[in-house]
Amino acid sequence: MPIWWGSSNTDGAPITGQSVLAVVAFVVGAAISLAASQRLVSRLERIGAWLGLSEALLGMLAALAADAPEISASVSALAGHQQRVSAGVVLGSNVFNLAALLGLGVLVAGRIRLHRRVVVLGGTVAGWVAVVALAVISGVLPVPAGLVLAVLVLGLYLILLGTEGRGIVGRAMDAAGLPWRWQAWLRSAVTEEEIELEDAIQPGRGRWPDVAAAGVALAVVVAASVAMERAAVSLGRRNGVPEIIVGGLVLAAVTSLPNAVAAIYLAARGRGHATLSTALNSNTINVVVGLLLPGAVLGLGRTTPQAVLVVAWYAALTLAVLVLAWHHGGLSRGTGAVVVVSYAAFCGSLLASAYAVAAAVFVPALSIVAAAAVVAGFRRARVAGQGIDEA
Repeated sequence: MPIWWGSSNTDGAPITGQSVLAVVAFVVGAAISLAASQRLVSRLERIGAWLGLSEALLGMLAALAADAPEISASVSALAGHQQRVSAGVVLGSNVFNLAALLGLGVLVAGRIRLHRRVVVLGGTVAGWVAVVALAVISGVLPVPAGLVLAVLVLGLYLILLGTEGRGIVGRAMDAAGLPWRWQAWLRSAVTEEEIELEDAIQPGRGRWPDVAAAGVALAVVVAASVAMERAAVSLGRRNGVPEIIVGGLVLAAVTSLPNAVAAIYLAARGRGHATLSTALNSNTINVVVGLLLPGAVLGLGRTTPQAVLVVAWYAALTLAVLVLAWHHGGLSRGTGAVVVVSYAAFCGSLLASAYAVAAAVFVPALSIVAAAAVVAGFRRARVAGQGIDEA
């Protein structure tokens, strides 16, 4: 006797137990992938400490490990010629990261104080990569060119984090004629970023067994993420769910849950200042490793309005958060509320666009609501910032 799922597949036949198996595969794959990714994060942090990496580089390594589910799901979707799912996973995950790590994080913490130098340094890299992603997804820039531009800036950033602007990098800046004040500013920015990450990342020194454990965890993450992605795509097809919704909302949120839980945990314990670097680094790695790199090899397919909508939200919300964080030297509950409301508007606009449900009305309306929320939040954050400055 068939098990009815309340819908039918593309051939009009009732959906049977295959859908139940797909649901089980999705849930189990997601649970295993997320659990293994946390194991991978802890092991890589220990290995990084063993190698003597700086706090900032440890943060980048941890972000790469935490992004393993998103990256694996994105590459799997590209390999299966599901370009919209791939773009949705990476870009939708980045929007979710901003809402969960920063929006919910600051709502829990009340206020997160940030060093302005850290906002500028990390924000420049994150903003640059977001703009490059917008240009690539919009078809303005070829994927290989976008990859080169993103890797160039990210590579310079990693070198700066690893050397703290000293040694060969310091000599290179001297040779390039970079003013001493700029060099001092860069070194101070790296130092302040390490201070922000110091409380969040406290690994013990690793050993060779950690290398083996990391390898096993990575293999498990990849296998489970691929199973999760394939199950989600299968369920989407059977139930008529657009690919951009499967990737941009479902897979994006599920694969980003570990980052969100960790951010809220840190914020609740007064360590929310690490969330900005974590969110920005995670989003940058998502785009470079999860989208541009495999896209340069496998192709991203033709541009779609829904994919452009997602990347536009990601770029706009990134820049808005950076402006607010720099202007007030941190984030307040008002700003956090704006980010969360903006994510809700993002979900509504994507659903309206994907299903073409009065999109001509809903999308502009949601955009106006989001813009009004940003303005209101900016004013509220400004008043809060003035009050703190006066105190």
